[in-house]
Amino acid sequence: MSCTAVIRGIGKWLAFSAMASMLGLPLCAQQAGAAGLQPSSDGSTPNQRPPILQQVGIDQHLNEQLPLNLHFRDEAGKEVTLGDYFNKRPVILSLVYYRCPMLCGEVLNGLTSSLNVVNFDLGRDFEVVSVSIDPHETPDDAAKMKEVYLRRYSRHSATSPQGWHFLTGNQDQIDQLAKAVGFRYVYDPRIKQYAHASGIQVVTPEGRLSQYYYGIEYSPKDLRLGLIEASRNHIGTVVDKLILYCYHYDPTTGHYGAIAMRVLRIGGIVTVLLLGGFIITMARRDVRAGRQNTGRTA
Repeated sequence: MSCTAVIRGIGKWLAFSAMASMLGLPLCAQQAGAAGLQPSSDGSTPNQRPPILQQVGIDQHLNEQLPLNLHFRDEAGKEVTLGDYFNKRPVILSLVYYRCPMLCGEVLNGLTSSLNVVNFDLGRDFEVVSVSIDPHETPDDAAKMKEVYLRRYSRHSATSPQGWHFLTGNQDQIDQLAKAVGFRYVYDPRIKQYAHASGIQVVTPEGRLSQYYYGIEYSPKDLRLGLIEASRNHIGTVVDKLILYCYHYDPTTGHYGAIAMRVLRIGGIVTVLLLGGFIITMARRDVRAGRQNTGRTA
């Protein structure tokens, strides 16, 4: 086998491994598919998406209303509805499962890292609601997960424990929420795990889906602006409002980008103000100089 063929084979394996890692496949599945680049038992090859993963993804349902009447149990075992966490503050929603061996932990780790940078207080300025997609998980599983991530949240305040909620529920309630969000996942009985994509959603206080962020790392700047926009500027500063005027959320990338015309418009206003200030300053200087010359002549 030539060096070129070997390099291509390694490249295909790395690409497949990255895709499988993002979609939550266990490491053993990655290694089995990589050995010799042979087809797997389902007929797929490393450079082809396995059939089960064709059912997995996140479809954006921007501005869609979440079904707030869905019933769940919180980490204390209390019966709650999804609507209990809305009507006051914007909400960051994450669909995960607490016994996930890899990807869900990365999602929550990435979210926690971003929240540690965002200078808003959890429980006062916004809420986080994590919902398990596994109907077999219990409030005890949720309570253990909450303890872990509240400990990792460095901006801890008196409102933090009441601001991050870990819920479990029945399959029909989970399915309705996942369908409303556009979160497509599937259970693989062979490995007894869920195949799912990674991402979080920002939701308005009224329960409407405002923004989607994909992957396992989330820009603190984007997350901050997303929370401000979802709250309709009820949180944030004047500077934040100016930034939101210049930047626009792009749903195709999940990031904020500058709007050229608005930036140019503000730049033009600033230029006019600076020129106006310069002209006024120079005019006053000329007036003072003229008065001094008149005084000397007299």
